[in-house]
Amino acid sequence: IDEMFVFENLIDVDDRGIQLLLREVQSESLILALKGANDAMREKVFKNMSQRAAEMLREDLESKGPVRLSEVEREQKEILKIARRLADEGQIQLGGKGEDEYV
Repeated sequence: IDEMFVFENLIDVDDRGIQLLLREVQSESLILALKGANDAMREKVFKNMSQRAAEMLREDLESKGPVRLSEVEREQKEILKIARRLADEGQIQLGGKGEDEYV
């Protein structure tokens, strides 16, 4: 994974792309990754889930005690790997808000 592309960059992925990504990610992995995410990134995830799923995820995040930063970073990297695979397969656009350059 390109080291310049970090978990917070997923905020630039369109909603459809986030929904595809969420289908591929285990909930425990998502909870750990979001523990270290900013509010904007969390909201992006929540708004791309059903209301019930978002409420459950919020509750899980609140009830989860402190976690090691290394665990958070590991899960964020795993999610980025999935995002990169989906991008390689042409299913989502990473970091360009869908505005590909043509040459």
